[in-house]
Amino acid sequence: MELTAPNGTLRLRGEGAVLTVTLDRPREQNSITPGLMADLHGALDRAEADPGCRVVVLRAEGSAFCSGMDLHAAAAGTDDLAAHGGERFLGLLKRLTTVERIVVSCVDGRASGGGVGIVAASDLVHATPGSQFGLPEALWGLLPCCVLPYLIRRVGFQRAYAMTLSTLPVGAADAARCGLVDELADDPEPALRRLLVRATKLEGSTIGDLKRYFRRMWIVSEEMEADAVREFGRLMHSPVARERITAFASGARMPWDR
Repeated sequence: MELTAPNGTLRLRGEGAVLTVTLDRPREQNSITPGLMADLHGALDRAEADPGCRVVVLRAEGSAFCSGMDLHAAAAGTDDLAAHGGERFLGLLKRLTTVERIVVSCVDGRASGGGVGIVAASDLVHATPGSQFGLPEALWGLLPCCVLPYLIRRVGFQRAYAMTLSTLPVGAADAARCGLVDELADDPEPALRRLLVRATKLEGSTIGDLKRYFRRMWIVSEEMEADAVREFGRLMHSPVARERITAFASGARMPWDR
């Protein structure tokens, strides 16, 4: 049976050892809001509460997997986002890397900004050949502060740096070559079925132990997390970011179009 999450941003379907979570804001390109983050946490709660669940599959309705921060919401409530948005989003990414379930992002379309963060924080990423991954934050006077620790973990410093600086999207084939995508296929179902054969043999606690152990090997420290949140807040308060986000949300001409 399929359920709708409390804030209406997701659809949930549990089948045996798999909980499928579908982002369901296609008209908003599945952009990230406080409601969507809360619903994702709720979905992970549901997965952890089910002793038979081993895999959480993240999908999306529409042509975009996730377009990152909802800039319309940001323009309407920049102060709240500056104070709490980075902390909330970083908490979500951290949870994806520690939840005692295998998290698989199935990308069929565009992932931008925070959407790349969700992908990078997932345990495994399956993508179709037409998918794209991009970090456009610098165009808005921002940086992908919370995304970068997890993206660097996946693709390395230089690739993450180039994606951030150029703001150019990376195609699925290039994403697979640099490690952002683990499986590239028109149909992700065969790879998911192969994964499930093994995943159902693992204890949830073993998955959690593995994820925590690997996290201790990486550079993401509490100090780094705090710095990411501080930098996001500083940039969200900057005149450049305020002007560009407001212009985008209101349909005004962007600075490069004037």
